Amino acid sequence: LEPTVPYGDTTLQLQGFPASTHIQTASILIYCVIFIVGTLGNALVIYMTGFKMQKTVNSIWFLNLAIADFLFTAFLIFSIISLSQSHQWPFGQFVCKLNNFVTLVNMFASIFTLTAISLDRCLSIWLISAGIWVIAGVFSTPYATFRTASVGNRGESSCGYSATIKEHKLTLDIFLISYVSIGIRAMRMPRTRRRRSRRVIFSIIFAFFICWLPFHIFSFIELKLELQGIVRMYGPLTVSLAFLNSCLNPILYVFMCEEFQKKFRQSICFVLESALAEDHLSFLSAHVVGFVIPFLVILVS
Repeated sequence: LEPTVPYGDTTLQLQGFPASTHIQTASILIYCVIFIVGTLGNALVIYMTGFKMQKTVNSIWFLNLAIADFLFTAFLIFSIISLSQSHQWPFGQFVCKLNNFVTLVNMFASIFTLTAISLDRCLSIWLISAGIWVIAGVFSTPYATFRTASVGNRGESSCGYSATIKEHKLTLDIFLISYVSIGIRAMRMPRTRRRRSRRVIFSIIFAFFICWLPFHIFSFIELKLELQGIVRMYGPLTVSLAFLNSCLNPILYVFMCEEFQKKFRQSICFVLESALAEDHLSFLSAHVVGFVIPFLVILVS
């Protein structure tokens, strides 16, 4: 039997569908925006939460999410190149597995981090963070292990794996169970704490849920033969929506987190002051040199 290749893979072939070219072009443009905004935005969040903001429980959670999203958006360049070359995969077996591993680690690490945010803080925040990354790596390893770079009948190279209904059901179950637990825990939080933290945390959770839910639903139903046409047509759009989540968090931090805004403004002001100070010194130095050198020439003459 031919392996079933999920529509989110770089091996997806949409030939025979009239809107495929437009969808592929739109996907490339969306991927490029996600790559630029997500990489720069998450790098900024890592810098702010890791080096500028006070180390609180929430700032460490945000740092975890930013690291996961930064790794994903940085590796998105491989998918952009592959998609622009009609889904050819020129990067070999190792990068094929690594790229898929990073994508899945980002998804699982984000799910588990958002779940951990809603739980009681009975353990060290750093211990929980380390455990999240280990568990995310364990869940992502099977996907990377069975993913291979293969050569087709026409000599084209592609990166994909054989998907089973159990794999998609497991991922969907984890996704739904995590968000049910988050919702239950959120309803039990004290009102003061709920008002204090819901602006940022709930927005991040809601954005993640909205972005990733269509992807998981399409992944689950794609193996049904009667629905494969719809999945192949609109599946890439759900992939783009899921990937878009990785550049939404920095935007939410900037517009909704007061401490982040404060530290960001301070950092920008410091950079501008330093730049203006350097320009001012250079300006004075140029004028001093321009005055002293002619004066020395006159004296020597």
